[in-house]
Amino acid sequence: MDQHSAPFCPLRAIQISRIMRPDDANIAGSVHGGTILKMIEEAGFIISTRHCNSQGEEHSMAALARVERTDFLSPMCIGEVAHVSAEITYTAKHSVEVQVQVIAENILTGDKRITNRASLWYVPLSIRNVDKVLEVPPIEYTDTEQEENGRKRYEAQKLERLATKQKNGDVILPMISLDRHTKEPHTVNFSQSSLIHLVGPSDCTLHGFVHGGVTMKLMDEVAGIVAARHCKTNVVTASVDAINFHRKIQKGFVITVSGRMTFTSNKSMEIEVFVDADPIVEDTRERFRAVSAYFTYVSLDEKGKPLSIPELKTETEDEKKRFEEGKMRYLQTKAKRQSEKLALTQQ
Repeated sequence: MDQHSAPFCPLRAIQISRIMRPDDANIAGSVHGGTILKMIEEAGFIISTRHCNSQGEEHSMAALARVERTDFLSPMCIGEVAHVSAEITYTAKHSVEVQVQVIAENILTGDKRITNRASLWYVPLSIRNVDKVLEVPPIEYTDTEQEENGRKRYEAQKLERLATKQKNGDVILPMISLDRHTKEPHTVNFSQSSLIHLVGPSDCTLHGFVHGGVTMKLMDEVAGIVAARHCKTNVVTASVDAINFHRKIQKGFVITVSGRMTFTSNKSMEIEVFVDADPIVEDTRERFRAVSAYFTYVSLDEKGKPLSIPELKTETEDEKKRFEEGKMRYLQTKAKRQSEKLALTQQ
């Protein structure tokens, strides 16, 4: 009998919690967005790996394939407890969808608020053969509508992941400080930034490949540098568009995390971030694009109120094209939020 013809596993959920320490803070004093992203991925990794090993004899570890749009609804403060809840909401033959919610708790008053929501997709890789994708144990759904909605989400993310994989983009070279003074402020070249990181054992899973959460934290750091250079003010992560993990990054590789401004509205800015991996020890393997995403940042004053964003000055046809594409994503997101607000008011 086909494994997926006889669902047996109930929906599963876990929660991990920890207090936010001073070393989790960004320069503004609130919790770094990359820290939250890393915690989200850790919860997703734990629950999906547990589920994928709940049936069958061959052990596996869940590898992150994609993170859907993540909104930062409220800043997390140092001293608060972050409660990260993860639940498996859909399984395909080789994929697991995990929905994650983050709640901040003030342990002095007991007040709680939602800070983040995200959906992540994982695939189980065999422990013995990392190139072998194993089958996922199915789950039981409360009704056919829940299963059908999950299937639609699966098909949509699969198409988007394949489309994004074909778009490699340009390489952003690291820029030294002296060169930056020759660039005009508020241009793409002025704020673009890169970070070079040698992948060590502490960055990796038991497979010897980089944890998705480690990569996302580095990407958020670079995006924050780009945003701060553009605005010259305090900036915070507002949201992250789908993060696509195209290829695995091994221990010992050198990764270059690059970011560039693509679009600005009056109150937000979009930064394209991608990760290139360079297997410097193996001459037979070439540099490749491993991860790509779009981060949205906002600028805040000393009281945490939004500031206007300096308009991005585009200089080349490629920059103008990316600006228009970013504007389209911005308008689509704005329309979706307005539609969701309208739906809530009508309930």
